Amino acid sequence: METTISHPTIQRPRRSWRQSAMAYQIYCEFVKTIRVPIFLFSLFVLPIMLFSLFVLPDIHDTQNGIPVGRYSLATFTIYIVMMAGVFSTAISIANERARRWNVLLRATPMRTADYFTAKIVTSLAMGGLATLALFVFARIAGDVSFSLGSWLELLGVAAVSMVPFITIGLFIGYAVGSQAAPAIANLVVLPLAFLSGVFQPYDDLPGFAKTLAHYSPAYHASRLTLRIAGAGDDRSIAVHLAWLAGYTLLFVLLARRFYRRDEGKAMG
Repeated sequence: METTISHPTIQRPRRSWRQSAMAYQIYCEFVKTIRVPIFLFSLFVLPIMLFSLFVLPDIHDTQNGIPVGRYSLATFTIYIVMMAGVFSTAISIANERARRWNVLLRATPMRTADYFTAKIVTSLAMGGLATLALFVFARIAGDVSFSLGSWLELLGVAAVSMVPFITIGLFIGYAVGSQAAPAIANLVVLPLAFLSGVFQPYDDLPGFAKTLAHYSPAYHASRLTLRIAGAGDDRSIAVHLAWLAGYTLLFVLLARRFYRRDEGKAMG
């Protein structure tokens, strides 16, 4: 009498087609982004150049009682966050609208959520990589030192702070055309960088700029990174996060409104 031994089969989890579509859309968005040399230069090279020109010569001085290198790295982190958040989304979406690529995507089975998720994930990834590049340069060239926990906390704050700037980029991308988007993005990022203390410490700003800075998302983001560097203000972390959350909600609503306006024009 023969005995048949059956072996249990291993059931491997299968990814749904929607998960696969989202992953592929993120991959395509990332590849498309890294194929734009001018964007990579402005995001990866320009902050390091500015750090070399304005920070390295005075790297051993102190600012507000802490080394200039630590103070400046905290503010330059927010500069990268703004660049990655605003420019990567605003210009990308405006160009796709100009080429009618967004209309073609709406005719495919891809969900709108997948499209926006790919934009957000790509911006976060590019901003994170650029921030890490600046960290490595500051550590090697300027001997800027933090504990491992502080490095990771700084990177985490950068990721959280990037969210409202991504929503600003979404709003610009749907509010203006492809030719105006780079100019509008510059008009947004440069004043915010000034108010956040990138080019001039907050204490050295004119009186009107100090008052205006308190209503800027860049100011509240930089206060979070400066706290890690040892130069925070007397406000709690929750207050700064609340301001960033408020700006995120505001520009999500504005971006949604202009997205629907654009969808109505394209699809009738």
